[in-house]
Formats: sequence, structure tokens, C-alpha cells
Amino acid sequence: MRLMKILGMALAGLLLFDMLALAVPSPREQVKQTVDQVLEVLRNKTLTGQPRRDTLSRLIRARFDFTIMSQRTLGKYWKEATPQEQTRFVTLFSDLLEANYVGRIEDYSDETVNYLGERVDGDLAEVDTSIHSGNINIPTSYRLVLKNGQWFVYDVIIEDVSLIKNYRNSYGEIVRREGYAALFARMEEKIRELRAAPGKEGKG
Repeated sequence: MRLMKILGMALAGLLLFDMLALAVPSPREQVKQTVDQVLEVLRNKTLTGQPRRDTLSRLIRARFDFTIMSQRTLGKYWKEATPQEQTRFVTLFSDLLEANYVGRIEDYSDETVNYLGERVDGDLAEVDTSIHSGNINIPTSYRLVLKNGQWFVYDVIIEDVSLIKNYRNSYGEIVRREGYAALFARMEEKIRELRAAPGKEGKG
């Protein structure tokens, strides 16, 4: 009798695990959902100017985990930073990536995205895509982490170049040689440049 009870509990646990697994959308589905929403905004000719940028910002921030991106970008320097420096870096880094990304995609000219596949390893995944622009195909992969039943992007690989690794190399050197104050000043200046880029003011 006791053995049957244990087996019953084990079976119930397996069924619950299967139900939870089925309830979690695939990383490919969630990347596609966000990309499709971004493309829909870009194709909407009635949504322009700051309202459009605000909408794009909301979509980006909902799918990217800027805290994990910040931790991986700073690497060993993250642990050496004070809580205040960590918080400041996350804020600036998310603002910088958002301004950079929005600035690039606002020049959208009917590019298409093909979804090539996904690889899942526990709570980590990678989704491969190809962006078709004119006669050029740009391979782009998204690395994601599973948190609370949702997949969040923590790195983007464009033509085999990691966004995180690219920033890590430059930011780590600045922190090592000049400290966090200098890094923050440079990031703030770059954000101002991106937001004041030609075409931003008065657009739409």
C-alpha cells in the first residue's frame, strides 16, 4: 500500500512537471512575438515621433534582461562594484542599448526576419535568425535565460560578434584604468549622442 502511494505521488509529480513544461512558451515563440510586435510598430505609419519610440522602448525592455546583461558585460568588475555602482550601470547600460537599438530600427525599410531554429539547455537557450535586408542576409542569434516562465534576452550575436563580449572588452578596460566614474561619464555622453542623432528631433 505504501509503495502504491509513493508511485502515485511520483506520477502526479511527473504529470505536473509536464504540464508546467507545456505552459512555458518556447524561446523561439517569444523572440518572434517581440520581433513581430516591433515590426508592426515600424510599419504603422500613423505612429510616429516620441509615441513610437516610447512603444519600441516598452517592447524592448519587456524582452531584455538588462541586469543579467550588465553582470555579464562587467564580468569580474561587477562583483567589485558597490551596490550603487551596479544600479547606476544597469540604468545607463539599459538606456544606452535601448537608444542604440531604437536608433537603428527606426530606419526600417521592409526587412524580413527568418527563424532558423532554437537550442534549449535547461534554463538557457539560443534562437537563430537571419535578417534579410536588400540582397544581404545578416545572421542574428539571441541568447536567452528562463525566468518565471518567460524567456529573456541577455545577449545578441550579430554576424558572430557578441554584443556582450564587445562591450565587455571596452568597458572592462575603462574601469581598470579610469574607474567607474569615468565609465559612467562616457556612457552618459554616448546616450546623449544617440538621442540627439540626426533625424531624431522633429521626426514625425
